[in-house]
Amino acid sequence: MENCSLSSKGEAVFTKTFIANNEQETIRLAERFASIARNKDVFALYGTLGVGKSVFSRAFIQKLTQAEEVPSPTFTLVQNYSCGDVEIYHFDLYRLKTPEEVFELGFEEAIYNGISLIEWPEKAGYLLPKDIFKVNITIRDDKRIFEVTAFSPDKVSRLEKIDAD
Repeated sequence: MENCSLSSKGEAVFTKTFIANNEQETIRLAERFASIARNKDVFALYGTLGVGKSVFSRAFIQKLTQAEEVPSPTFTLVQNYSCGDVEIYHFDLYRLKTPEEVFELGFEEAIYNGISLIEWPEKAGYLLPKDIFKVNITIRDDKRIFEVTAFSPDKVSRLEKIDAD
């Protein structure tokens, strides 16, 4: 399902919905997103505990790096991986108390010089960039619903290229 609208500033906002019936389909979806990722992309992963943010992140990172182990950064707060000339940063901001704490994690460098996957992005508050892939994950009838929103023409174009299974 697709939905295109205008933001309050008149910018195009495009949302596309994907459904994953199981973990394997979540993995395949993450791999498709990895295939359109570019340097300086931010994938903000919203959703409650257990919706699949870490599964998505792990598959995304493994697709680009072939890393065998991709631990959740629950306690380290950030893990980074090399992908050729680009670094991939995987953040878990759940334990942050204030948005400013992201600076201690190398957040600025990550969002301007790499590909960032951010779990619990709402913890970054006003410091989260505006031009992101916003990935809202919910569960309905034991299925994962991924509502992905793009906010710039470049990201809209890339999002449109991802097919739903």
